[in-house]
Amino acid sequence: MDKHYSHHHDPAEKKRQLNRLARAIGHLKHVQTMIENDEDCAEVLTQLSAVNAALKNLGKEIINEHMTHCIAHAIADGNLELVEEFQKAVQKFI
Repeated sequence: MDKHYSHHHDPAEKKRQLNRLARAIGHLKHVQTMIENDEDCAEVLTQLSAVNAALKNLGKEIINEHMTHCIAHAIADGNLELVEEFQKAVQKFI
C-alpha cells in the first residue's frame, strides 16, 4: 500500500472519534480498577461488554468515514491497492 497516501479527515469527525475513544479508555480503566478491587465478576463483565460495544461502534464510524472520504478519493485516483488494503482491514475488524 502507498504509505504516503494522504488522508483528509474532517476535523469535527476526528474530534468525535477521539472523544469516543477517550470514553472507552475511561471505561476500560474502570474495569481495571474493578478487577484490582475484587469487584463482582458479573459487574466486570457488564463493563467489558460496554467497552466492547463502544469500540465496535467507533470502528463502524471509522469505516464509514474512511469509505466516504479516503476510499472515494482512492478510487477516483485509481489507487486500487489502497482499496484492497482497506478491505483486508475491514475483514479483520468484523
